Amino acid sequence: MIEKKLHIASFDFEAGGHLDGIDVTYHISKESYAPGDKVIWICHALTANSDPEDWWPQIVGPGKFFDTEKYFIACVNMLCSPYGSSGPASIDPKSGKAYYFNFPATTIRDMINASIAVRKELGVKNIDLLIGCSIGGFQAIEWAVAEPDVFKNVAFVATAPRISPWLSAMAEAQRMALEADPSFRSCKDVHGGDAGLRCARAQALITYRCHEGYGLTQAEADPDTLFAAKAASYERYQGEKLVKRNFDAYSYKYLCDALDSHNVGRGRGGVDSALASIKAHAIVVAVDTDLIFTPRESETWRNAIPDMEYHLIRSSFGHDGFLLENEQLTRIIEPVLCKY
Repeated sequence: MIEKKLHIASFDFEAGGHLDGIDVTYHISKESYAPGDKVIWICHALTANSDPEDWWPQIVGPGKFFDTEKYFIACVNMLCSPYGSSGPASIDPKSGKAYYFNFPATTIRDMINASIAVRKELGVKNIDLLIGCSIGGFQAIEWAVAEPDVFKNVAFVATAPRISPWLSAMAEAQRMALEADPSFRSCKDVHGGDAGLRCARAQALITYRCHEGYGLTQAEADPDTLFAAKAASYERYQGEKLVKRNFDAYSYKYLCDALDSHNVGRGRGGVDSALASIKAHAIVVAVDTDLIFTPRESETWRNAIPDMEYHLIRSSFGHDGFLLENEQLTRIIEPVLCKY
């Protein structure tokens, strides 16, 4: 995938903020789009980046299901992510320092407006398949409603059209972990809040997985263990791993705030009314052990989409099943790609 960057000279945020300029980093599979290319657009999840070959290597790449040599594939690094697009850890040109908490409050719609700007910059008029998982699914749903004539097919995987109180509570618990680190509010450098970020990531990981998955991978090998430690060690490892990936607490906080903004029905007559405006063929996929977006929750909204098919992925690994159960997911989406 080829990394590119778009500078948008003026950007108004939904919550009322404004910046004279923002940068949007994105990856594409070819140097440029050509009319007639079949387009797959991927919206990435919370701590991923705009290079899906990096975090979805089982599916994306030369000769793979999302074949980078066959399709024109695009993915935008969402606003407030630390991997290239503007956010709280970016340098404010007026002060020469990071924005920190002076960056405008950012919503899912803001992220999609940035993606629309990239689409137009590339000259892409129609997208054959839009796919988003988790918060990437938030973006995909919002975009399918915002520009219904652009998409032929959309896939909403392990996601929802509006944040639930359950997920909002999870996000707040993670923000509380950030705030409990005294260095977070000091704003001395972008490593402020690293200890809180480790804790927030450890909390999140529990919700990404499930009881069964931890039992399969983190059980103690010694039946006579006095104090269980394997799962605890795994939690600490995952927290440290995110920090070493140069993720920062400020970006994490803003992304959690963006989660809370997600409501595709806002100003559109409610969720069902908004979903009814989707013109693309929609594939809705849930994971049977997902603790964040339960299959039961999907029952409350999926049928509001006019042209919809529903699938249930079976996994021992909870919400992360969307990343791990690649064979099931490819079987579900394959009939759409076979059209091309």
